[in-house]
Parts: sequence; C-alpha cells; structure tokens
Amino acid sequence: MNKKGWYIGIMVLSSGWLFAQGEMDAYRFSQTELNGTARSMSMGGAFGALGGDMSVMSHNPAGLGVYRSSEVQATLNLSMANMSSNWTGINRSQNRTRFNFDNLSYVGYFPTGYDTGIKGWNFGVSYHRVKNFYRTYQAVGNPKHSLADYTAAMATNARKDGGIPERDLKANDPYQNSKLSAHWLSILGYQSGFFGTKYKWNDVYHSGFGEYDGSGIWNPASPKEAMMNIRESGWISEYNFSASLNISDYIFLGATLGLSDINYRLYSKHDEDFGGGDYLFMENALETNGTGYSLNTGVIVRPAQAFRFGVAYNSPKWYKMTDFAYARGESYIKAYTDKPKMEGKTPTGTFHYSYRSPDRWIFSMAGIIGTSALISVDYELTNYKAMRLGNEDATEYYDDITMQVKRDFKIGQTLKVGAEYRVTPQFAIRGGYVWQPSPMQETLTLGKQEVFTAGTVTHYTIAGQTHYYTAGLGYRFTPNFYMDLACIYRTQQEDLYPFSNVFIKDARYHIKPVNAEPAKVTANTTRLALTLGYKF
Repeated sequence: MNKKGWYIGIMVLSSGWLFAQGEMDAYRFSQTELNGTARSMSMGGAFGALGGDMSVMSHNPAGLGVYRSSEVQATLNLSMANMSSNWTGINRSQNRTRFNFDNLSYVGYFPTGYDTGIKGWNFGVSYHRVKNFYRTYQAVGNPKHSLADYTAAMATNARKDGGIPERDLKANDPYQNSKLSAHWLSILGYQSGFFGTKYKWNDVYHSGFGEYDGSGIWNPASPKEAMMNIRESGWISEYNFSASLNISDYIFLGATLGLSDINYRLYSKHDEDFGGGDYLFMENALETNGTGYSLNTGVIVRPAQAFRFGVAYNSPKWYKMTDFAYARGESYIKAYTDKPKMEGKTPTGTFHYSYRSPDRWIFSMAGIIGTSALISVDYELTNYKAMRLGNEDATEYYDDITMQVKRDFKIGQTLKVGAEYRVTPQFAIRGGYVWQPSPMQETLTLGKQEVFTAGTVTHYTIAGQTHYYTAGLGYRFTPNFYMDLACIYRTQQEDLYPFSNVFIKDARYHIKPVNAEPAKVTANTTRLALTLGYKF
C-alpha cells in the first residue's frame, strides 16, 4: 500500500539522535531569564549603556569599564512559582518555592595613571545563573482525542512510502532495528497496547480504545479524563571572564569569554481514563547535560556627561550535549480478554549531539539626570532562526531540524526599561519593566503547524508574551559596603500541548486528523533577591 499522497512532513532519519532533541528542545535551552544582581533586576536588566554593574558581563561587558574601584558581591534569590492550567474548562494550580544562590562576581580595577587615552582597564570574573528550570505543573481535562490516537497516527505516517509494517513492531527487540531508530514512540505505543491494526492493512494503525460500528468502521473512544503531570528541574549557568578598557572616559570597550553549563531534568506522566476500568499511561524521564562556550563583545559611548549609548553582540553558545532517556507505557482494555493488560518500556538510551543557541544584538541608551536620577532602555534582538542541532562533533547540522526552526521561529524581541532615584546619597529606589513577545511564528502559536517532538516525549509548550514588573531598594551602609534588594514579578502565558495536532486525513483508510486541544497555562513567579557587595 502506498500513502505518498497524504504523507506530510516526517522525514526518514537513520540514526537515534532524533530521540534526543527537536526544535522545541532547542528553544528551551535558548531561553534566558531576568537574572543577575539585585540592582540590575530591580531596573529590568536595562544596563547595556549604564555599566557599573556585574551583570553586564553576560550582556555588554564594556560596562565594566565604568568601574573606578574593585568590587566583590554575591546574590541570593528566593523564588515562588505558581503554575495554573485550564484544559477543556477544568482548572488546576500548583505552587513551588525554591531558594537559590544565583550570582557571585568580582571586578578588579587597574588605573594606568594617564589623564587621556587608556585611563584604566578592568578584569572581571563571575558565576551567573542564566535560567532556572524548576517548575511543576498539572493539567486535567476531557479532550476528544487520546494519546493513543496520536501514537497510532505517528506509526501510520512514519515513512514517506507508508507506515511501519506491523511485523517490524512485533519483532524481537525492535529498538535494535536501525530502520526504527527514529521511531521509539511507535515501538513503545505498540508494545503498550495504545494502538493496533483494525483493518486488513498492516501499516495503518488506530487507537486500541473503541469499537466497530454496524458498518465495520472502527470508532476510537475519547478518554473520560486525561491528566498531564510534568516536573522540570535544573539550570543553565555561566562562568564569565571579562576585560574592558576606558578610553578618555568617552569610549568603553569590553569582551567576555563565557563557559556555560546545562543541567536539565524532566519527569512527565500522561494518564487517560476511558471508564469501565480501561486506561493508559506513559511516563518519560529525561536528563540532559551540556557544556558550551561563547563570546560577548560591546562598546559604550559617552558623548556627554548626561548620555550614554551602547551596542553589544552576544555570540551563539556552542554546546556539546548528552541525553539519558527512558520511557514506559501501559494500557488495560478489558474487551481484549486474552490479554487485557499490555506493558512496554524503552531501553535507557544515551545520546550525544551538538547544539548551537541563537545569537543576540543589544542596543542601549541611558540618561543621567543630575546626581540623583537615571533612566535606561535596552532593546534586544535574538535570532531564534539560527538555532541548530547537529552531530556529536558539530561538523554537521541536521537539515530537517534546521528547516523546522527556520519555518517556525523568528527574530525575538526584548524591551527593557529601568530607572533609579537616589533619595539620599545612601538610599536609592528603583523600578523596571521587561516585555518579551513570543518568538514563534503565528502558524505555531495558533496550532496550525504540526510539531515533531523527539523520542517518546510528546508534550511541549508554545510560548506567549512574557512580562516582568520589577522594583527595588539600595542602601550604602558605608562608602565600601552596600546592600540591594529586588522584587521581580514575572507572568507568562503558554499553551501546553499533550501532543501535536496531526492534519493528515484519508477517508479510504479511515484516517482522520488528530486535534490536540492544548491546555492554557499561566506561569506567575515572584522572586526576592538580595545582593551584598563590598568596594575596595
């Protein structure tokens, strides 16, 4: 049987790397959060033209040149996250509180003694937590389509020349079959009894839950209740080594070599109850570790005492990545009296690959109002279309993932605004705002594009707009010792898909589209940050 006429999009891939990551995973590791010192966060991170703060090492290292003394500081962070979901009209909410040590920095100031030319140079080192992955969320709903419908569609549509033959799925240890190395979800779904062949064709699959009507047509059943439980943990950290020059108090130049560390953990479970004792579930466990490097460069120009302008370029981060993945599934269908319960599990897979994050441009300006106030604006452009996944040696990027990224993403924008007012020489108040629209194309945000996830993890989130509202205080106890406090409120809208929409249909083979019905998720996080610093 040939189904080329209705095949859409899934490429024939010959290696198990696809189990590791897809375009949504590349996006997950490309995101950053508003992090750094309490002072920078309380002003929305808008320090690209201001400088004089340790956080600039990760953004515009030219800002180190503003320092006129050496300094050391540390930042502690208390995060309180609330994840609320609405799936087919059913609401759920979960909270999580976590304490982190997010920043430790040092900058050394070395004056040259000259009044013009190179007046001084600065060297800085820092540990900086770029992103925290810690969050737990749950969605409960009554969707029309089941995970069984989706896995059946994936097995049917798995190859350009037709579905996976049932004999391959039945074979002993199909995970060792090189032809199925990119189709572990189909193997697991079949072994777990999620789907089977309901007609004479041995490569057209349908949900195992349902019944035949009077015309011999198989009608898949909808779950009475479905539940997604997802727990993420881990972080992305940077170790920065920066240097900057002060040229006549007019031009400041800087560069940062960054070493990055990814540590990510995922556990998810998808449950469906069909009533009458029938059910299915699938569990996924994923661990991702990676190390990478990057280079940030920047310049700040101060044409007048009251104005500063900055431009910075943050290169991509080039990572070597390793995934450890495991999944298992189970179903019970009492109508199958010979074997109502079926179970399956994957081997524990280890996958090595490379990842390149997007690069970023930062354009900044700041105004200094006398000796008591300042205002600063940063505008960032992040090229998400440049994300890449490739082989372990980074000698080749995969064409199909590159195509998907270019199709589904665009240039991301971030607008940061911050202000500070010194009430007294010792006491300052601060405020800021950050706006990030989704960097995803409309076809993706509206669910009009099929998304190919990696391995057996079928769920993913589509990002909406993100807003940060920030405020803070600063106090100098002595000319050398100071403390900064910040409160950061972050809110983001997301669509959580249990699996992708599938648009393929063919009445001849009783194949119908699959509608995923995403859950609407609101992620609200309140963070309190404390920075202690000492100048010398």
